[in-house]
Amino acid sequence: MQAVIPIAGFGKRLKPHTHSLPKVLLNVGGKPIIGHILDKLLEEKIYDTTFIIGYMGEMIVDYVKDNYPDINASYVEQKELLGLGHAIYTAIPTFNNDELFIVLGDTIFDVDLKHVLNAEYSSLGVKEIDDPKRFGVAVLENDKVVKLVEKPQTPVSKLALVGLYYVKNSKLLAKCLNEIIEKEIKTKNEYQLTDALQLMIEKGEVVTTFPVHGWYDCGKPETLLATNKYLLSVESTNRKIESVVINPPVYIAESALLKNCVVGPYTTIAENCKIENAVIRNSIINANAVVENIVMEDSLIGGHAILKGDMKNVNIGDSSEINYSHKLEV
Repeated sequence: MQAVIPIAGFGKRLKPHTHSLPKVLLNVGGKPIIGHILDKLLEEKIYDTTFIIGYMGEMIVDYVKDNYPDINASYVEQKELLGLGHAIYTAIPTFNNDELFIVLGDTIFDVDLKHVLNAEYSSLGVKEIDDPKRFGVAVLENDKVVKLVEKPQTPVSKLALVGLYYVKNSKLLAKCLNEIIEKEIKTKNEYQLTDALQLMIEKGEVVTTFPVHGWYDCGKPETLLATNKYLLSVESTNRKIESVVINPPVYIAESALLKNCVVGPYTTIAENCKIENAVIRNSIINANAVVENIVMEDSLIGGHAILKGDMKNVNIGDSSEINYSHKLEV
């Protein structure tokens, strides 16, 4: 089994944080997004992984090397962002196994993969959504996929594709990807993976679906915070810190220094942060940030940021500094 993870995008909806960090390295629930995905793959003993990188890709390479030495990693660069189909096309030279598991790099999932990865047929992860206009959707007949439609503006199915694709026949996928590139088959001006999968179906590949109930998007600030909330509800830290009131669930890195604080619920505080005289709820504070004299919730604080003063809701990127003169008594 080989995993393929496309992570070349800019993460525009998560600016300013993605000015200085690839989206998949943003912290959620105590570790980068990509870390949660790789942990899930390693649980299933999937060690061969191709990463399709682009924007600040060298930071992703360094993270994987430093934190996942057991992964047999290959890296390909998607120099032009021409769609998901084009991204997977760039990875064809690395295909070394008949079976592929393609995972979008900005989605954290909670699925029992054992059943999926032992399935008789190729299978796509789906979730029923009332308005799936911004997703590809699957149309079924007798539990088999007969049609895939990318971002339908008129309802054809509520089964949205959520970024998990188990492909039994990688050679046929490669052939179909080559065909959509050579013939310039585009949907919404991009080369779509759904179009290549549709060609596979038309050439006789049997494709089924599997339900994904635990699907957590990390593409926008509000969804990143919602995913953080879910992850902490599943696993959190249990530190006791003098002069700090902790309302679980929270993640507080061992190297973080806190004094005179109320933290949580649903708050992630990363490595080497310094937090003093603060009340923080439902927020993510990235590594090496300094936060003082603040009541804050529903906020994202970038790494190395300095935030001092009486704020309520903040979204600041790495290495920013905001000072407000009011002294908060906690």
